Amino acid sequence: MTRLAEQVILITGGASGLGRAVVERCLNEGARVGVFDRSEDRLLQLKDTFGDAVVTAAGDVRSLADNERAVEACLAAFGTLDCAMGNAGIWDYSINLLDLPADKIDQAFDEIFHVNVKGYLLLAKAATPALVESRGSMVYTISNAGFYPDGGGPLYTASKHAAVGLVRQLAFELAPYVRVNGVAPGGIHTDLRGPDSLGLAERSIATMGLGETAHERLPTGRLATAAEYAAAYVFFAAREENVPATGSILNYDGGLGVRGIRQPMGGRDLPERIAKMKAEKDQ
Repeated sequence: MTRLAEQVILITGGASGLGRAVVERCLNEGARVGVFDRSEDRLLQLKDTFGDAVVTAAGDVRSLADNERAVEACLAAFGTLDCAMGNAGIWDYSINLLDLPADKIDQAFDEIFHVNVKGYLLLAKAATPALVESRGSMVYTISNAGFYPDGGGPLYTASKHAAVGLVRQLAFELAPYVRVNGVAPGGIHTDLRGPDSLGLAERSIATMGLGETAHERLPTGRLATAAEYAAAYVFFAAREENVPATGSILNYDGGLGVRGIRQPMGGRDLPERIAKMKAEKDQ
């Protein structure tokens, strides 16, 4: 029996990477899927591949109107909405505090938080009426950076901690009608990009070679694939399997939380770096 039979699921950032893997897994589990993404070309590819099982909406997750159009597209095509999955996000490529350009902090902060946090809030705002009617659920992509340092720089890490708080608050506010949960993956070999404000919009996390050192960093010994992460989203969306789950976030990160203490701090060279900054400023 397919676990998502007859369900309608909307996924943001679903045209590539982890989102695309979740789309495919949900379809394989019997769901009909709405995909909200900024890339019209990738949405067309999805439609060509999956036909009437998917409905697509191009737009910006930072826009409430665009989120509402994505919800309305699902309702128009399928008549209901059972689960809204917030997945669209950007990474800061671990740019640390001292390396953040002083004249770009405002723009970078706004861009990362608007995509990673406000985008989730707006999806909830747009989808809640339909989900209350269906007594459905929301599932949000968090990150290991929602719990631990060094999964990004201060901007990304703070945005993912904020997303954890958002999941918990929404779970409280929307109970008992809508369950709200999160999945916190570890590193993935995908096309995740960075903020345009820092000149990283065209840089892909796939260039980082994360898998090459995974055997040294992860208790599991390897980097999971996007397809392997997708199962957690099915679990939280399946009505029969997670009745007790709301406000829950699954650490699904290859065991980062159980590593031995090998590198307890990341700022040993701070005095030298600050001295270098001062010297460069005085030149």
